[in-house]
Amino acid sequence: MATLCIKGGSTVSIRTIDLSKAFDKVNHHALFLKLKNSFLPNQLLNLLVSWLSGCYSYVKFHQSGSHMFRVDFGVRQGSVLSPYLFAIYMDDLAQLGQFNRGMFIILYADDILLIAPYIRQLQDLLLLCESELSSLDMTTNVKKSCCVCLEPRNKATCATFCCSSGASLPWVDHFHYLFPSV
Repeated sequence: MATLCIKGGSTVSIRTIDLSKAFDKVNHHALFLKLKNSFLPNQLLNLLVSWLSGCYSYVKFHQSGSHMFRVDFGVRQGSVLSPYLFAIYMDDLAQLGQFNRGMFIILYADDILLIAPYIRQLQDLLLLCESELSSLDMTTNVKKSCCVCLEPRNKATCATFCCSSGASLPWVDHFHYLFPSV
């Protein structure tokens, strides 16, 4: 997509978002509602509710360990099912990009790409995205997030790009979190 735009002489602005502790913040009740609304068969839904509701853990440090405690948030890391459950949990965010012509939201696990033809549209898409992330209790890891402008005509300096928190994001020539360097 970006290559076609650049070959056509257009600019493509990309914003990478890395979510902080995203898999640990999945709200089980919100996930169950999303699963129910996706018309999952009741038997499978009940199995998932039982599987996630019966999750306990403890902290071990050297030879000492804590008491067991119930885990009410998050999906089990390392489980084959967890990436799918996380994708269902984040699906409303992915749907935001469908209604904005020429702007895209690409999700892969806890990494997100926002793509827009203009910086102003990218800023608007970021604010929309951050609003949805806030409703999911997700936060951006600003240290692993950045912006890149793919511009065929010239290398003009781009304006400062800010999150809703006020943190400014650096403009870079390439990024490494989702794909090889561009």
